[in-house]
Amino acid sequence: MTTTRTFACRPAAVSAARELVRSTLDGHDAELIDAAELMTSELVSNCVRHAGTDFEVRISACEEVRIEVRDSGRGSPRVLSPTPREPSGRGLQIVETMSRRWGVIAEPTGKVVWFTIA
Repeated sequence: MTTTRTFACRPAAVSAARELVRSTLDGHDAELIDAAELMTSELVSNCVRHAGTDFEVRISACEEVRIEVRDSGRGSPRVLSPTPREPSGRGLQIVETMSRRWGVIAEPTGKVVWFTIA
């Protein structure tokens, strides 16, 4: 099963993307859904905050769950190491820690950031 949806670059898209994950993965283990929802939220927040473009979320749930977030923004995401006093910058740390695998695919018109969970 694969679900794809395009979102406008607005803060409200973060909660809408979380709901898409929750509804698409309905019937899966609750911990898996919670983890997928959190990691998707982090990637989508990065789109809204840094890429500044509309974006697409694709959810594939076969043997493993793979979620991709595609945007047309410039630059490449990187894992940061914020100090405890910095209020942001931990999104990719969360994805790196909670996912089975993750990565970035550069495209001519932007990038895809993806992760998998079992």
